[in-house]
Amino acid sequence: MKIHNIQVQAIENSRREKTVQVIIKTNYGKFSTSAPSGKSKGEYEAPAYTKNLKAEIEFLNQLQLSEILCFRDLIKVEKICKGKLGANSLFALEASLLKALAKKQGKELWQYLGGKHKKLPRPVGNAVGGGLHSRGVNGRKPDFQEFLFIPNSKTFKQCVKINYKAYKFAKKFLGSRNRNDEGAWETEKNNKEVLEIMNKVKEKIWDKYKEKVVVGIDAAASSFYKNGKYLYQNPTRQLSRKGQIEHIKNLINQYNLYYIESPLDEDDFSGFKKLSRGKCFIVGDDLTVTNPVRLKKAIKNKSIKMIIVKPNQVGSLLKTKEVIQLARKHKIKTIMSHRSGETEDDTISDLAVAWGCDFIKTGIYGREREAKLKRIIEIERSLKR
Repeated sequence: MKIHNIQVQAIENSRREKTVQVIIKTNYGKFSTSAPSGKSKGEYEAPAYTKNLKAEIEFLNQLQLSEILCFRDLIKVEKICKGKLGANSLFALEASLLKALAKKQGKELWQYLGGKHKKLPRPVGNAVGGGLHSRGVNGRKPDFQEFLFIPNSKTFKQCVKINYKAYKFAKKFLGSRNRNDEGAWETEKNNKEVLEIMNKVKEKIWDKYKEKVVVGIDAAASSFYKNGKYLYQNPTRQLSRKGQIEHIKNLINQYNLYYIESPLDEDDFSGFKKLSRGKCFIVGDDLTVTNPVRLKKAIKNKSIKMIIVKPNQVGSLLKTKEVIQLARKHKIKTIMSHRSGETEDDTISDLAVAWGCDFIKTGIYGREREAKLKRIIEIERSLKR
C-alpha cells in the first residue's frame, strides 16, 4: 500500500480542548483517526504528547512513510516515531494506517484485524457522574467518578436501548437537569444515595421491560487518595487503606454491585487482591493503564478480574492487542473504553469487536459516545446478513 502523504491537524474534543487528528492519503483513499483525551489519568499511563501537540503535528506533517504492508509493520512505524510521538498521536497514526490496510483488502477494520467473534461486547453506560468528571450541584457531588448500567439483552442494539431507558429513569429519580463531561447526570447526592437510585432503576427496568441490568461503579480512588488516606468530601471523612477495603466490601454486599473499577490507589496491587477474592468483578484502570508490564504484575498478584483497555493510554496498538490477549489467556475480562474528552471517532468499536472484548464502555448520551454505539450496531447488522 502506497502512502501519498500524511496530514495532521488539531481539532476540538467534547471538552473543547485541542486534540490530534491524523489523515493518511493512499492509493486506496483517505483515512482519518482522532484521539480522545482523559481528564482522570493514571500516573503510569504514557504521556499524550512528548513535548506538546504543536510539535507532534509538525513532526507528523513531515514524516515520510512510503509503504506499509501489514499489521506487524507497525513495529517499524514505532521505531521511527520513538521519542517523537506521545500516546495520542501514535494511536491516531497507527489506526489510520490500519484503516487503509483494511480498505486495501476490501474489509472493514474489525474484519481486517481478525474479527471473527460472533459474540459482541456488552455496553457499559455511564449514567451518573461525580469525582473529577463532574462539577456537581450546590457545591456537592458524589466522590465516585462514574455510576454505570450494564444490560444483558439478546442483542447489542437492545442493550443500547435499555441503557438509554435506564438513563432517563435515573434523571427522573435524581431530579437532575445538567450533564457532565461524559453526558452523565450531575447530582449533589452522595455515593450511597446514587447507588440506591441505581438499584431502584434496575428494578424499574425489570418490572417494565423484563430486561436485566446490573450496576457498576468507577470509584477512581486514586483521585481522592492522599498521604495514605482516602479523603471523601460528601460526606466528609477519611478512611485508612484497611477502612477503604472494608468500605468497598460493604458497598458490594449492600448494593449487589457487579463491577468496581479502581476501588483503591493505583499502586495497591495487594489491596486489589483482597477485594478480588469476592464475587464482584474488580477492574484495573489506573492500576494497569493498558500496559503489558503492569498487567503482568496484576496477574502475578491476582489483583483483578477485569481490565480497562484505553488504546491512547499506551499509544501502541501492538501493545493494546498484547494486553487483550494476555488478559484473555489469564481469564481476565476486557473492557474497551472511551475517555472523558472524546471525539466522534469510532475506532475503538472496531477494535473491541476485532479483538473480542467482553465489554465496551462508551457512555450513554452525546454524539461522541453514541458514535461508538452506532458503529457496533452497524457491525451487528452486518453479521446477520
